[in-house]
Amino acid sequence: MSIDVEKKHDLIVQYATHNQDTGSPEVQIAVLSERIKNMSAHMLTHPKDFHSRRGLLMMVGRRRKLLDYLKRRNEPSYKTIIEKLGIRR
Repeated sequence: MSIDVEKKHDLIVQYATHNQDTGSPEVQIAVLSERIKNMSAHMLTHPKDFHSRRGLLMMVGRRRKLLDYLKRRNEPSYKTIIEKLGIRR
């Protein structure tokens, strides 16, 4: 359900805005999207896992808040990230 270190590092490098960037909204959204994708696959095989379902919903809500923040602060970056990640809005 969680992502491995190499995959997380690749996401950070791909979505970073500068060399030492690990916490920008773009990076956080990308990492959350990967975790959501993994959790969604888990939920397909374990439909009665309600504790994980709550965690999934919390991650989706956190990503939504970060996307709203990014849209308010930097509209072009928002459009770029939803296009790259394939998030429908």
